[in-house]
Amino acid sequence: MVAANMNISRKAGSFNYLEKHPERRISIFQNSYIVAITLTAGIGGLLFGYDTGVISGALLYIKEDFEQVKNSYFLQELIVAMALVGAIFGATIGGYINDVLGRKMAIVVADFCFAVGSLIMAIAPNPYVIIIGRFLVGLGVGAASVTAPVYIAEVSPSEIRGGLVGFNALMITGGQFLSFVINYALTKVPGTWRWMLGVAGSPAVVQLVFMIFLPESPRWLYFKNKKEAAANVLSKIYPLPRLEDEIEILEFHLEKEQKNKVKVNYSDVFKLKEIRVAFICGAGLQAFQQFTGISIVMYYSPIIIQLAGFKSNDAALFLSLIVSGLNAGGTILGIYLIDASGRKKLTLGSLSGVAIALTILSVACFIIGHGNASQVYAWLAIVGLALYIIFFAPGMGPVPWAVNSEIYPEEYRGICGGMSATVNWICSVIMSISFLSVVDAIGLGGSFMILLGVTVVAIVFVIIYMPETKGLTFEEVSNIWKEKAYGKDKNDISLVEKTIT
Repeated sequence: MVAANMNISRKAGSFNYLEKHPERRISIFQNSYIVAITLTAGIGGLLFGYDTGVISGALLYIKEDFEQVKNSYFLQELIVAMALVGAIFGATIGGYINDVLGRKMAIVVADFCFAVGSLIMAIAPNPYVIIIGRFLVGLGVGAASVTAPVYIAEVSPSEIRGGLVGFNALMITGGQFLSFVINYALTKVPGTWRWMLGVAGSPAVVQLVFMIFLPESPRWLYFKNKKEAAANVLSKIYPLPRLEDEIEILEFHLEKEQKNKVKVNYSDVFKLKEIRVAFICGAGLQAFQQFTGISIVMYYSPIIIQLAGFKSNDAALFLSLIVSGLNAGGTILGIYLIDASGRKKLTLGSLSGVAIALTILSVACFIIGHGNASQVYAWLAIVGLALYIIFFAPGMGPVPWAVNSEIYPEEYRGICGGMSATVNWICSVIMSISFLSVVDAIGLGGSFMILLGVTVVAIVFVIIYMPETKGLTFEEVSNIWKEKAYGKDKNDISLVEKTIT
């Protein structure tokens, strides 16, 4: 049994622990069981990416089939944004299911929403039925966005957690890239947009089948007092003697939780200082991920490219495909950098590059918007778009999801993860449902200039609020927030630990 005054340096997975026992360090491809779980859970990320990316191409052909959509910016924005509205509810519901029924059940619910929503869109007789299908798919997107990173994080050794959670981000960008590939491949097929929107049902069914054979999160099982089942899962992840250390630390924190009898409420996120400061960091990163423009670039890139001077659907989709490919490639780089360089450095480097790219985009689009039809500026806008993705993808793509999967205490991880994902989707709705109207009012160059200003604010936010969590255990990360909330006095007891029902 672990003593109550157990020193953090003894904890499995902590820096000191692995320095003293380097032979117990686990590499990403050392354990096929971890890889299988990550790949299967990552299908949710693939669906997330596909369903958010596919609409950019499908919308071009929906406009051709439905005159009312072609003549209404509002309907176009609504079709794009309805999946994001669904994601807001999906993230909230997913956070609740995560805590009450487990991570595995939340993924199953997401798959059901993906499959049903995709079928409805494929057979939709009018744009309003498409909107209903987009909402259902959005429920799946929201649930997957909050569940997959947490599930992967909780089965991952701390030394490779960032890379494995980053793989989920790769699956998201891979799904977006796949959506552009399929969009481009289907340009000449009858019923183009129906195939584009309907094909997402297949991976959802595949994941649903695979989930039958995968375990529940061992941390969730242990904290629900299903210790034998948790130990069985952990034994497939960790060899002896690290297995014993991991179980020991789980037992220590379970005893502490039962002693304190913390009752988790949504209001606690704002009342308890250490949870509040963690949530500000996590939700802030999610908000800035969207407010720096990624939803606009991914959902409207064909339209942006057409506004920049490349008018045909085929050209717009082909260039969008290249941009999406850069997004996937950049995320692969991010998987390495997130654990090698650390979350904070990677985020600051990413945002700095995004600021440079938005400057180029703003200038090029401003000149184009004032009547200069030169292809030089059209290509300069494409370069700016490509640079935006190259810098965004390795950092601001995966980091907000990785950080939110690791910064909250066990009892608050589902609630806070769901709430921060909800913030992400609310911000995404704001961006996607307003972009065409803002462009119509102030032009493309002015729109990108606003994003540039937000990016500068995001850099300041990261410098002030974001700690480095590279390689830390969940418990070590929790101590960071306690210090930020109550100072470094070791005699301080957090309000979470004082809260008694």
